[in-house]
Amino acid sequence: MDKEQFVRQIESSGYSILPGILPSEILEDLKGDLEDAMEKDEAYRVARGIPAQKGMVLLCSLYGKRLIEVLGLDSLMQPFDWVLGDGCIIYAYTSSSMPPRGANFSTRIHVDCPRLIPGYITNMGATILLDDFTEENGATWFLPESQTRLVAPADSEFYESARRVIAPAGSVFYFNARLWHAGGQNNTSRWRHALTINMCRPYMKQRIDIPRAMAHLIPESLPRRIQQKLGFFSQPPAGYEEYFAPEGKRTFTQKYE
Repeated sequence: MDKEQFVRQIESSGYSILPGILPSEILEDLKGDLEDAMEKDEAYRVARGIPAQKGMVLLCSLYGKRLIEVLGLDSLMQPFDWVLGDGCIIYAYTSSSMPPRGANFSTRIHVDCPRLIPGYITNMGATILLDDFTEENGATWFLPESQTRLVAPADSEFYESARRVIAPAGSVFYFNARLWHAGGQNNTSRWRHALTINMCRPYMKQRIDIPRAMAHLIPESLPRRIQQKLGFFSQPPAGYEEYFAPEGKRTFTQKYE
């Protein structure tokens, strides 16, 4: 799908499902890293008495080399740039894996962005399929053309008109973050894995300050394009010293569409 066709589909229908975005040879390694991240995230919560959310890693870039490297795929990131501009950054990078014979936090009818600005998209989501999505394993429900609705549709209306993300592993479900959607129910005996990315304009705040959260990693070790998407080049200055720093040492150095 070319840029014009993709942007038109996002603006009119609110979504686009693109197959083959992730190469098949990286899917198993990504799932392995994600499963390790899920265990570590759950252990962190349990140790601190924080309620666990099955199948959700709050910030995937904290865990696993491949969970960071995938952000460097042009095939994955370019559609975000087409809609939000090259300077867009990650607002949230989580997972949405469905446990066997169960569901996760996503099953409510919801949107991923609280604000509605007519004619202007502030946030765009992507569900990255690490397994095939089927009706049996909880494929996402979504209501086409609902991105302009401020009030949630009733359950009866939603499920009568909603469609499912039925697609093979490696596909990506891109959507206006104002599109009303809901996770399904996994009725199989196996986990169904997915990553989720919410991208925003670079002048907006991230849900978690990712550059600070990843301070234990050396930013210079990451490709600049990945650093940019993680928000390393759009950090507000902490004071006069950073604000008046020479251009090469400023914390906000990218364009801000």
